[in-house]
Amino acid sequence: MPNQNTNPVTDEDRANIIRLHGQGLGRNAIARQVGRAQRTVSVICAEEGLVFDTSMTEDATRARVAQLAALRADTAVDLHLDAMRLTQQMWEPATIYNFGGKDNTYRDKHVDEPPSGDKKNLMAAAGIALEKSLKLVPPADDSGVEDAQSVLGALMVGLKAAYDQAKSEEAGGEEAEGESP
Repeated sequence: MPNQNTNPVTDEDRANIIRLHGQGLGRNAIARQVGRAQRTVSVICAEEGLVFDTSMTEDATRARVAQLAALRADTAVDLHLDAMRLTQQMWEPATIYNFGGKDNTYRDKHVDEPPSGDKKNLMAAAGIALEKSLKLVPPADDSGVEDAQSVLGALMVGLKAAYDQAKSEEAGGEEAEGESP
């Protein structure tokens, strides 16, 4: 790029910038056409009270944000599916093996399901996949929490009533046996 000290902005450059702005060109396109820095174009336009239409940039930004959200959602689905495959492997037949020893031998054995250490590793990997998935696309706040609390509240009231009834029947049964207080 030309340096301002060795190549100052001429009246012709200024007029070209203003003319190109009037044609609806963006700052970067104007800078390329006149061979000046984007900042120079911005400063000249600001001095002239000219502003750039940012609606295309805003639309492009919104589209890119939506595209990234869709990619995050797709990745979250993939991670959930990975977690399901990993947990399924915990209950499927597997081959365990050992390689090494002083004779550098290889041995394997087919088993009905992986050993507990391998199951632990599968569960840890599945947990990591689910955790990352939930960070990419957190669950919605309206996940039925209020309904669950309502059901649990009703259950607790019912359990307390059953407990109180059983307690009073137990107390009534003791008095019926003839024991006086």
